[in-house]
This record gives sequence, structure tokens and C-alpha cells, in this order.
Amino acid sequence: MLLTYIRLFLVIQQNPGVVPLGQRAIWRLEKEEKEKPSWRRHKHKQTDDIEATAYSNVGPDEDPDSPGLESFYSKDVFICESDGKPRWCHSCCTWKPDRAHHCSEIDRCVKKMDHYCPWVGGIVGETSFKYFIQFTFYASLCAIVIITACALCTRQRLHTGHGLDGFVIAVLALSGLLGFFTVTMFITSARYVLLNMTNIDYLKSKNFVHNLAIRVPRGTQSCEKYKVITYPISKPGDSSPQLSGDAGARGVASERDMLATRTFAVVKTELGENPWDLGLYRNWKSVMGNGIVDWLLPLKDSPCATYENNESFYEMGPIYLRVRERFGLPPLTDDEKGFTTSKKESSGSQPKERKQKKQEQGLQDQAHGSANL
Repeated sequence: MLLTYIRLFLVIQQNPGVVPLGQRAIWRLEKEEKEKPSWRRHKHKQTDDIEATAYSNVGPDEDPDSPGLESFYSKDVFICESDGKPRWCHSCCTWKPDRAHHCSEIDRCVKKMDHYCPWVGGIVGETSFKYFIQFTFYASLCAIVIITACALCTRQRLHTGHGLDGFVIAVLALSGLLGFFTVTMFITSARYVLLNMTNIDYLKSKNFVHNLAIRVPRGTQSCEKYKVITYPISKPGDSSPQLSGDAGARGVASERDMLATRTFAVVKTELGENPWDLGLYRNWKSVMGNGIVDWLLPLKDSPCATYENNESFYEMGPIYLRVRERFGLPPLTDDEKGFTTSKKESSGSQPKERKQKKQEQGLQDQAHGSANL
């Protein structure tokens, strides 16, 4: 229990999983720092609702080359607003990755935020959720052991005619309270893991739909079922062509621009659908790890915290394919699929190519040697 608590506390302090601030937010903080009196410059706690502050009127960055925007349209699917652009945080002045939420306690966006817990030193999110579950599990076991020992001690004292021990009764009451709290937290958190949700996701899951920007072939047009948006977005007054179905533009655009241009269909899930639900076992492994050792010991970070893929920020489940079928989205062409996975395939094939070249070189050396003989 102590080891998992120490690991949990250190991770929350050193790597809480916050989203980097946008440049406008950095400028704002620097300005506030200069305007504050010297004796108040180290007090940054956010006490007001971020939606009620003057900065809530700061709209999304309209610059097509906005920092961080490319990390969204380089994926095949991401969470977006109704206009097809990623979600924007008015306080952090940055694009919010999938499943990130703004925490008013620390005034930062946190990846896969679950809740703020002062008992463990801060925010529980993507990087610390696994260790929080391990801590509540071992704390529950510790409480059960203490309750059992106190109960046996009390029974033995009553059986031998001794009176009740006030110290034992106090420990029994405190351990019972701790046990009820930790067992409840463990069961609730484990349930969220099995559903591939967080506390925030679960609270709004029944009355919430996700807007998904799903990549479709270049040239796909909007229809009654969905609208399309093409990235990179053209700058105002820019006469450079964009591939949004215009044949003339295709002829003018360079090949590199054609490959870099991506079209997305903006669609919605049904109420209660979780696009990240992979099934109970895979949901558990995505947070807790791939084996029993990872499940029990606070050694490795959650696989979802280190997940990297060209398809999405987090691995998508069967709901993603159902949404594609539901809206009749056309599949990507072979050229577009090849361009998406070219880097991954090239990096994965390098060791094989090196091995094959060595084998060919060895055969050539053998042939030259036999010829010399």
C-alpha cells in the first residue's frame, strides 16, 4: 500500500498528464505575473469558473497553421466540434486532445481526467489512474486485515472476561471507515476501467454524443448524412488550391500537397455509445498492463499513456466501424492508406531490409570466392 501510494504521489507531482498551454495562455500568465504584487506572485490557484472569466470570450485560433492542429488531422479519426475542428480550451488557449478535460482546480487541461483527489496530492488522470487503482486495492486489503484483527482481539477479550479495549474499538472504527471508502473507490474505478471510461465520461455518457471527424477519400462531397472538412484549412485570401472535390484544383496542386491534404466527414455517435470500448479484457489491459505483474506492481505506466498510432489518439473499438457503416462513409483508397502507413511500414521494414541485404552480400561474397578458386 505504501509503495503504490508513493508511486502515485510522485507521478501526480512529476507527470500529471497535462496538455501544454497555448502561446496566448503563456502570454496571459506572464502578463498577470508582472501585474501582481511581489508577495502574491506565487499564488496561482484558480478560484473562479473558467467559463465566467474574461478569457472565455477568446475564441479558437483561426490560423490554419495553428500550433498543434496538425496532430489532429494527421490522424484518421478524432473528436471534434460540429464544424469539424478539434475542441478548443478557452483557458489554456489550445486544442484539446481526445478525452482531455479542463480541471478548474489546477487550471489546466488533463488527458483522460478522472477526478481531483487532495488525498493523493492532485489530479488523477491518464498517467496516474493505474496507480490509483492499485493503491485503493491494497488499502482495501490493509483495512480488511486490520478489521479482522480487531474483531478477533475483541472476541478473545470478551471470551476471557476482559472488558472492551477503547484503543481497539477506535482502530476498528477508523479502519471500517477507511475500508468502506477504499473498497468503494476501488470497485468504482475498476468498473470504469472495464468500461474504458473515466468518472467524467461516465457521468455524461447517457446524455452525450461524440462528434467524430473521420477521414474519407479526397474529393468526398458533403451530403445529407454528413458534412466534410478539408485540412489544411486555407488561409483567408489564399488562392492556393485545396482538394475538396475540385478537379481543376487537383491539376494545379503539387503531388506533395495532394498527399498532405486530408478530407474528414463530421458525424455523430448515438447516445451512450463509447467509441473507445474495446471489450472488458482489452479495456482492462489498456490501463492496467498486459500481465498479472503489471496489474499488481506499480512498475510500468499504463499502455494507453504511451499509445502512439496514426489512426487515433486512443485505440478505437467496434463502435468506430459501426459509425462508418451507419453513415455509409466511403473507404480510403489504397494510395491514401499507403501514405498513412508508409512511415510505419518503412520503419518496421528497415531491420528486415538490412538483414536481407546482409544475406545477399554474403551470397555475393561466396560467389566471388568460388569464382576466384
